[in-house]
Amino acid sequence: EVQLVESGGGLVQTGGSLRLSCAASGFSFDGYAIGWFRQAPGKERERVSCISSTSGKAYHVDSVKGRFTISSDNAKNTAYLQMNSLQPEDTAIYYCAAEPATWRLCPREDTRTTYWGQGTQVTVSS
Repeated sequence: EVQLVESGGGLVQTGGSLRLSCAASGFSFDGYAIGWFRQAPGKERERVSCISSTSGKAYHVDSVKGRFTISSDNAKNTAYLQMNSLQPEDTAIYYCAAEPATWRLCPREDTRTTYWGQGTQVTVSS
């Protein structure tokens, strides 16, 4: 069974750090575009960070550049999102996604070939 399981979310104060993990089972991250997305209450889902497991190239939305770092460990079939200097506006449910696409940096959101995790809550208190 194909599965993505996120972990590492929680409650943190402004300026704190969290490290999210996304563990894949039932498939290998090799050749996948992996991404972290987030959705805050009342807002649309937002693409936060992506990484190509093939090239290692990464993308971060402007609002998290310099604070968040995405990485992947293909041997462990796990992707990570290191989040530093967290702000209240980072509060959201964070989702991991993966699409088989060696040429893509980010997984597409609206396609049947993209796998999604169940999400992990990140809450930043002011």
